[in-house]
Amino acid sequence: MRYAYYTLAFVVVLLLSVMGFRGMVSTRPPIEVFPDMDHQAKYKPQAESKFFADGRADRPIPAGAVPFARDAVHADPAFLKADDFHYDGKLPDGTFGRGFPAGIEVTRDFVLRGQGRFMIYCAPCHGQLGDGNGITKSYGMLTTPTYHDDRIRGMAEGEIFNTITHGKNTMMSYADKLAPDDRWAVVAYVRALQRAAHGSLNDVPLEQRGGLK
Repeated sequence: MRYAYYTLAFVVVLLLSVMGFRGMVSTRPPIEVFPDMDHQAKYKPQAESKFFADGRADRPIPAGAVPFARDAVHADPAFLKADDFHYDGKLPDGTFGRGFPAGIEVTRDFVLRGQGRFMIYCAPCHGQLGDGNGITKSYGMLTTPTYHDDRIRGMAEGEIFNTITHGKNTMMSYADKLAPDDRWAVVAYVRALQRAAHGSLNDVPLEQRGGLK
């Protein structure tokens, strides 16, 4: 029984030792039982260094160095944007551009690429037809717009690209999932969906009209 008293006394002393000093000012750093590599021997940006003669930790860029960015297929070159329209959907005056950037050729394969990306990332909310009737609508998301209303049909391609890049309202950004050229491919497929939804018999070649019902 006495061991129980000893244990209780030890716990009380321990609690008083730890809790009794809460709120007191101390010049000593706090005790870190698990520092988790919080303190590392490293230089911070623009810090001083006694190792180099100029006293700077940052080193000058070597003469002839060339800025580097991976291509659009593998990464978004956020730090090297030579073409604002290509990477932001905007023209030099800040307005959204129409059409597609130079270097983007809208081919059948390009549109099919956009269809594949669309089915993965866009169709769950916007529906396979772009009419806003995706699977998420069954779970209460009722505000997904249709691509086929006049507002979005008249929207500049650059603005659609910018929305994919940065998101809008409840839509998240897809810049971390779709490379810039893939975003433009999705824009091309959205235009194809809009064109198909407002098509007429006159859009069908004569030799293929016989198979229509």
